[in-house]
Amino acid sequence: GPKVVSQELSAELLEEVEAVLRRPPVIWDNLYANDYDCRRVFLGPYMGRAPGLMARLQGLLLNPNCELQANFIPIHTLGTWFGSELGSCAHPERAGTEGALGDSQGAQDGSYSPQEALELALRDWVAEINQQALEPGK
Repeated sequence: GPKVVSQELSAELLEEVEAVLRRPPVIWDNLYANDYDCRRVFLGPYMGRAPGLMARLQGLLLNPNCELQANFIPIHTLGTWFGSELGSCAHPERAGTEGALGDSQGAQDGSYSPQEALELALRDWVAEINQQALEPGK
């Protein structure tokens, strides 16, 4: 992205990078990284990435928080985002043209909703914590 920690990645930005590289880029996403500032821990959903970006990428890597448990929500919501992107990859001509970077109509139309992804991640995280609490020796 345009910064080390880019709040948004658009289809236009990826087109520029692809033109320079002459191939689809691999994104190393620092959205959640805090190795440069350990006081910063971002626990929100994966967001700020235009719908349909996976069709324009060779791959996407997520640079997580330094705190292991704090990565549950970022990785879970990235998985939800990726699942919604699988449909976009089947239609690369629509990549990056399906609406705003933020919250959209979500599950109603099959697009990614950061708010819905966050709620799903929180439910699963609580279930995981409760399961671990029931394990012997915890």
